Amino acid sequence: MKASTTKKRRAARPRRLFVLDTNVLMHDPAAIFRFEEHDIYLPMVVLEELDAAKKGMSEASRNTRQVSRFLDELMRDATREQIEAGLPLPSNLSGNHGKAPSSGRVFFQTQHLAGALPDTLPGGGNDNAILAQTLALQALHTDRQVVLVSKDINLRIKAAVVGVHAEDYFSDRSIEDADVLYTGTKALAEDFWERHGKDMRSWKEGPRTFYELTGPAVTSWTVNEFVYEPRTGGLEAIVRKLQGNTATLELVRDFRGERHGVWGIGARNREQNFALNLLMDPEIDFVSILGPAGTGKTLLTLAAGLVQTLEHNRYAEIIMTRVTIPLGEDIGFLPGTEEEKMEPWMGALMDNLEVLTQSAEGGTWGRAATNDLLRNRIKIRSLNFMRGRTFLNRYVILDEAQNLTPKQMKALVTRAGPGTKIVCLGNIAQIDTPYLTETTSGLTFVVTRFQGWPHAGHITLVRGERSRLADHASDTL
Repeated sequence: MKASTTKKRRAARPRRLFVLDTNVLMHDPAAIFRFEEHDIYLPMVVLEELDAAKKGMSEASRNTRQVSRFLDELMRDATREQIEAGLPLPSNLSGNHGKAPSSGRVFFQTQHLAGALPDTLPGGGNDNAILAQTLALQALHTDRQVVLVSKDINLRIKAAVVGVHAEDYFSDRSIEDADVLYTGTKALAEDFWERHGKDMRSWKEGPRTFYELTGPAVTSWTVNEFVYEPRTGGLEAIVRKLQGNTATLELVRDFRGERHGVWGIGARNREQNFALNLLMDPEIDFVSILGPAGTGKTLLTLAAGLVQTLEHNRYAEIIMTRVTIPLGEDIGFLPGTEEEKMEPWMGALMDNLEVLTQSAEGGTWGRAATNDLLRNRIKIRSLNFMRGRTFLNRYVILDEAQNLTPKQMKALVTRAGPGTKIVCLGNIAQIDTPYLTETTSGLTFVVTRFQGWPHAGHITLVRGERSRLADHASDTL
């Protein structure tokens, strides 16, 4: 029933012809497979630009080479007549998350199309050539809509001026709006227990307390999501298991206050307490923590890592890494070893280590000795040398993860071996990479893809805990 409804809906939609700009293919090599039943047109100038951009070790160059391999597979053993009629796109491509499989065709420019540009667009640039091709296709295919797809804002503006319908490329986005990104928490309604407490049962397993309950609200929950009552002293629990409209909850540990804290650091609000529960849980292999500056992401993560590495011996060492993108002008090459080159980028690590060691006994010498001990168990590594590595029993902290592309995020997470925990920290409102947005960031990608996996957890921190000055600056600046 559902399949037939989908076919009817797709048949009712007019079949469109999408003209792809080069930057779309360089951004997402699988873009030609993401337009469902619609057709794709590739002008000859796009193939020329792909050929010019294929050399190099950059992300764009690697994507360009992958596009060429995709096109080569499509054209294998194809005759001239088949190319002119359009090559069918495969319908079994993996990675079309949530989208209908491809059923359109890809067309190459096989003949000269005369498209007259207005006199206001002089010159023979590649963008103008693509515009001319699109205008010619509009005149040739009057029975269907021709759409130019480009990530170049100026080209889309020029297209609108000359009467060409242009769109940005959206299919690579994990979510349509960063404001609806999964937060990892859900508040319970005031009448929750009246609707869900009738057949509830509870039990204890050592120090852990579990509840099993049934009701309509359960269907909107996710495994490892935190649920809580907004009132003071209300229930705070994590969803451990879901089966239909029945859920198993486990009460969270309370890490508030220094007595119950981790490495002398106690949670100052509800979200920080939830974060420490994820960080200290040995069954959670991947944790993502989002939040603006000053919410305690790095401090909590480092404190949990030190306790589990030095006291519990759960991990052999802590590895910290991040993307090296300067906030201002680049100061040039840095001297020294890999760790010495990365040290200026790890100011957050040094700042938080000072906080974690300020209460060390023995005065200045005691703090210095503690710092040396901790630094021996904390390694700073560059992302550039992660390819081919495998981390065994390591606590890996990826700072500023919002600056990673989805492909880079996948390359890092797949480095994890047995016994390794990866913690991704970031703030999608502070993306420094020029070609990433809140919806295309690798951090957004991994949060969305790992949602509901029993060994992954996510939490968004909302309250700054640095100082009243920092809180006021975050609110007003």
